[in-house]
Amino acid sequence: MSVARPVLAIPSHLDRSQLLDRARQRLPQAFDADGHLLAPILGQWQSSGHWSPACSPIDGQVWAELPQLTAEQAIEAVQCTAQAYPAWAGLSLEARTAQVGTALQKLREERDLLAGLLAWDIGKTWRTAGSDVDRCIEGVEWYLQGIDEMLAGRQPIGLVSNIASWNYPFSVLLTNVLVQALAGNSVVAKIPGQGGGVSLTIAFGLLFEAGLPVSLIGGAGRALSPALVAHADIAGMAFVGGRRNGRAVGEQLKGSGKAYALEMEGINAYAITGFSQWPLLRKQIRAGFDYGKQRCTAYTRWVVERSLLEKFVQTWREAVADLRVGHPFQGESIDFGPLISAAKVSELKLRIDEAVSRGARVLYSGELVDDSFGTGQDRSAYLAPQLVIGAPADSELYRNEPFGPVDLVVPVDSVDELVAEANASGGALVAAVGCDDLEQAKALAGRIQAYKVGINALRSRGDRDESFGGLGESWEGAFVGGRNLVLAFTAGEEAAPGRWPK
Repeated sequence: MSVARPVLAIPSHLDRSQLLDRARQRLPQAFDADGHLLAPILGQWQSSGHWSPACSPIDGQVWAELPQLTAEQAIEAVQCTAQAYPAWAGLSLEARTAQVGTALQKLREERDLLAGLLAWDIGKTWRTAGSDVDRCIEGVEWYLQGIDEMLAGRQPIGLVSNIASWNYPFSVLLTNVLVQALAGNSVVAKIPGQGGGVSLTIAFGLLFEAGLPVSLIGGAGRALSPALVAHADIAGMAFVGGRRNGRAVGEQLKGSGKAYALEMEGINAYAITGFSQWPLLRKQIRAGFDYGKQRCTAYTRWVVERSLLEKFVQTWREAVADLRVGHPFQGESIDFGPLISAAKVSELKLRIDEAVSRGARVLYSGELVDDSFGTGQDRSAYLAPQLVIGAPADSELYRNEPFGPVDLVVPVDSVDELVAEANASGGALVAAVGCDDLEQAKALAGRIQAYKVGINALRSRGDRDESFGGLGESWEGAFVGGRNLVLAFTAGEEAAPGRWPK
C-alpha cells in the first residue's frame, strides 16, 4: 500500500511512512500481505474482508486501511471475548495487576510510536498526542497502586463494551479498557468512526502481548450496535459521544440490567457578571483553544453581563490574536492543527452562515497564515478561531455544541437571564462563573446545571482520583473518574453514584 509523500519536511520521528514501518516491525501480525490492518480479536488478528480508508485530517491523505466488521463478525467477536471472562476473573488480583502492569510497560516502550500514529490519526500536535498517551499510562498506574482498596468487597460483572469519541483515544478510551480489565472484566471496544483506529489497533496489539482479554472492532455504528449494546453477553457499557447516539444507546440499556455510563455532549458555559479580572480571563480563553476546542469540556458559550460586553470582546480578541493554526508538525509555535475532517469545517461554516443570515454578527474571524502550512498543502480541515454574537435561539449555532474553535457570546441584562442562558443546553459537563464577589459567584454556581462549576476558573474532566459526570441531558448512568470508574463496572453492596433515568 502506497503512502502519499509529505507536503513539508516532517521530523523523522513523525514521518508517517517511517511510523508505519516501525509498526510493521513491532507487530508484523497486525498487517496482511497487502498492508491492510487486521482486527485484533482476543489475541488473534482477523481479516474482515472489508476495509475503510483512514484519512488523516492533517493533509487529507489516506495513509492506512482499517478493518470493517459486519454485524455477524462483530457478534462473533463479542461472543469470543465474553468466553474469556471466567478464566480472567478467576485469576488473583495480584496476577491481573501484574499483567496490566506488563501492558503499561509495553505502552511506555512504544510511547513515541503510539503518539506519532495518533497525531496522524486525528491531527494532534506532537505535544498533545504525547500528552494523551502519557495520561493513559500515568492514569492506569494510579489505579494499579490503589486497586486493592477500590475492589474491596466488589466483583467483576462480565464483558464490558466501550464506544467512545475519537478525540482522546488513549486518555479516555484505552484508560477505560485497562481499568475495566484490571477490575476482572473482559473488554471489547469500538474503533471511533472518525479517527484513532491506527494508533488504537497497535496499542491493542501490545495489550495482547500482555495476555489481556480485550478486543477492538471497527465498523459502522448501526451495524455494530446489536453486538456492542444489545447483545446478551454484554454486562456493561461505557459510551462517550453525542446526545443523539447516546440517547439511542440509553433506550436500549434502560431496564436491561446492564451497568452503564453514558457521557453525552452539552454546551459548557462561562457566565460573567460583576467581573474585573480580565488578564486572568485572557489566559483562560487562550488555554481553552487547546486542540481546537475539540473537547467535551471546552467552553464555547460566553454569557456576559451587557455592561461588560465590550471589555469581554476586547479580552477575547487579545487572547486569540497570536494563536497559530497550521500543520501540527510545523513547529512548537503551532497552537493547534486541523479539525477532525474537512466536513466538520464545512459544517461549522454553514452554522455560522445560517446564524448570520438570521441576524447574527461575526465579531472575529481568524485567518490561516501561509507560513503555518506546507507548500500546496490541503487546508480544508483547518479553521481559525471565530466569535459570533446574536445567534437566534433556534439556530444550530445556538442549540448545539460546535466541537471546534467557534465561540458564541450571549449578552444578558439580569442575573436570572444569565443563569437561563448558561443552562440553555439542558445540562452540561462543566461550567464556570466569572465574578469578583465570591459569595455571589458561589450562589450562581449552585444554579448552573453542570457537574463541575469553576469559580473564576476553568474546569476539566480531571485525572486519577477526580470524579466526572454530567447533569441534565449530558449524562445517564454511573459517574466515572477515580474510584467511580471501578464502581461503575463491578458489583457489590455499594451502589455506583450516577444519574439514573426516573
